[in-house]
Amino acid sequence: MTDKDPRVARREIADTLMRALERRHELLDVIVKSEDYDAAIEAIANQLGTSAVAAEAVLRMSFDRLTKVSRRRIAAELEDLNNQLSFTMGQPASSVDNIVLRPFAADTDRDIFAARTADVQEAGDGSRAPAGDLEDEIRAGLRRVDVEEAAWLVAVHGPQKVGMVFGDLISGEVNVRIWIHPDYRKQGYGTAVLRKSRSEMAAYFPAVPLVVRAPAAGT
Repeated sequence: MTDKDPRVARREIADTLMRALERRHELLDVIVKSEDYDAAIEAIANQLGTSAVAAEAVLRMSFDRLTKVSRRRIAAELEDLNNQLSFTMGQPASSVDNIVLRPFAADTDRDIFAARTADVQEAGDGSRAPAGDLEDEIRAGLRRVDVEEAAWLVAVHGPQKVGMVFGDLISGEVNVRIWIHPDYRKQGYGTAVLRKSRSEMAAYFPAVPLVVRAPAAGT
């Protein structure tokens, strides 16, 4: 997903989910006949003529999203997203748009999470509670990631870690929080990470509405 404009990637996922909802019966047959997870992704990609990333978003979509009410709501949300993406496609890319979001790793990314916690003085779960012990916070966060209730990403530009993105699944919505390291604020990183985070979170939480907490002014 990092090889293409995140807006394009998000459009592909949105369009693929829309078509998957329309062709849900035949896709279910394809998934049931697949040997394993990877084979199912390949089969969905072939069936819908899409990328593996978008196909995986389809495979990870929860069954509760297939009810009539949910289908209508998702279709409306995806159509609205497509309209927004169509509107923004002509916007010029920022010089920092080659930023990469990668999964948080406890052994190598403790430093950036520590910097974030020292800066905001809040727990990593989005509760706005005071920060606890750093190791406990990391373990708790990665447990939520493992059960697909959260996503922790590190924003990287070249060799530098410039910030973090947190996604928390709460009451059927994903609360997306963006933090930029003080050393990299007012340089356009906040806007670049915001753009990139939408497509990344859509892959982690397909067809789930995103509520984005935009970076503070001047980031």
